[in-house]
Amino acid sequence: MSLSSYICTTIKSYRMNIIQVYKQFPTQQDCINHLELVRWNGEPTCPYCNSKNQSPMPKEQRFHCNTCNTSFSVIVGTIFHKTKIDLQKWFLAISLVLNAKKGYSARQLGRDLEVTKDTAWRVFMQIRRALVDDKQLMTGIVEADETYIGGKDKNRHNDKKKPGGQGGANHTPVIGVLQRDGKVVAKKK
Repeated sequence: MSLSSYICTTIKSYRMNIIQVYKQFPTQQDCINHLELVRWNGEPTCPYCNSKNQSPMPKEQRFHCNTCNTSFSVIVGTIFHKTKIDLQKWFLAISLVLNAKKGYSARQLGRDLEVTKDTAWRVFMQIRRALVDDKQLMTGIVEADETYIGGKDKNRHNDKKKPGGQGGANHTPVIGVLQRDGKVVAKKK
């Protein structure tokens, strides 16, 4: 899964609304730190030659690869590459587009982000491209449902009982998605 589709999936799965996006990512640096954590997990890697031999360039928020002698940032090779829009607006756009119940127009996105309709259209297309890159994307009629797996605590063996285990607190949530005439995905949350 690419970084772009991961970010889209993360925002959708946590059902982040506008306020939550601004709380979790109040500055551009917070967005960059999050992307670096997700993409590199503390070990920056050159996207051009996959080398881990680089020097940080803190003022530019970039790294210099000592192997292929190029500079790069965390957004190289993602939908955010070569953008002039703040990453916070990108994250907000992802949240707005993915949480819209009945669709969302590029013009509305432009008004909400305070950018031109052409810029909003490009953002829209990049988000869609990130979702298409995700091989888990289903098409056509898709049905989804959730359930909780696990019996009552009183029916468990004594060594398996959990303190205060009455009710559904100890149940495991499972989400299932079915594409009609297609694939099925079930995941434990």
